[in-house]
Amino acid sequence: MCRYPEPMLTGVMFAMPEEGQALLDELVPSAEPAEHGGRTFHRGRLWGADVVLVQARIGKTAAATTATELAARFRVDRLLFTGIAGGLAPGVHIGDLVVADRLVHHDLDASPIFPALEIPLLGRTELPTDPALTRSLVAACESFIADGLARDLPARDRERMHMRKPSTHTGLIVSGDQFVSSEVGRGAVLARTPAALCVEMEGAATAQVACEYNIPIAVVRAVSDSADDHAAAHFPESLGRLAAACSHGVLERFFTLERS
Repeated sequence: MCRYPEPMLTGVMFAMPEEGQALLDELVPSAEPAEHGGRTFHRGRLWGADVVLVQARIGKTAAATTATELAARFRVDRLLFTGIAGGLAPGVHIGDLVVADRLVHHDLDASPIFPALEIPLLGRTELPTDPALTRSLVAACESFIADGLARDLPARDRERMHMRKPSTHTGLIVSGDQFVSSEVGRGAVLARTPAALCVEMEGAATAQVACEYNIPIAVVRAVSDSADDHAAAHFPESLGRLAAACSHGVLERFFTLERS
């Protein structure tokens, strides 16, 4: 596992309360919660690691605002984003875990001035995650699937969510300011980014801030739906239990393995 010099402060972001409440319940506070920009930042220790936990809220602007606060005000050494996403690739199913090795804004198009999908004036389309953090996060996901998911997510819940035997994927995650919930929308995203494993609304914006501040980042998403005509029904079913179980289980193993 990768090791970092102490002290190492990790900013942990999530978009919705359900994705982070289990983490907040585990936090051992080291300071009073701080209010900045409409967000509440919780400083403390999580499984032995110094962290700042914060709900970023939904969408790219909200995520970028929150990440900038973590970088500029709290001076975090690295960023982690956890939550759920819609699956896109044929082999990605509900309950699977996806760890980004790179992220793209699938809805960014400043052509013909700049190539479609390229971030204007940054000169890049793909935003890479930190390789060492990503490897550690993949190991944590695999450990959680092997010995934690069945315990933390009862069989009746897995059946209700139409979950198969979960697996971990590493690759492209794409972000945009829309909830993709139709076959037409899903097809449009895949037409622009054929290699995408899953789609969400915050990761690429967070990764862009991390890139510009030169902060390592890693992103993990549990697949809540297939970003198709059934997404609006499957998403609420997965949001509560799947989001909580995966965020808690994966990050517990991430911080524990890292310090072992």
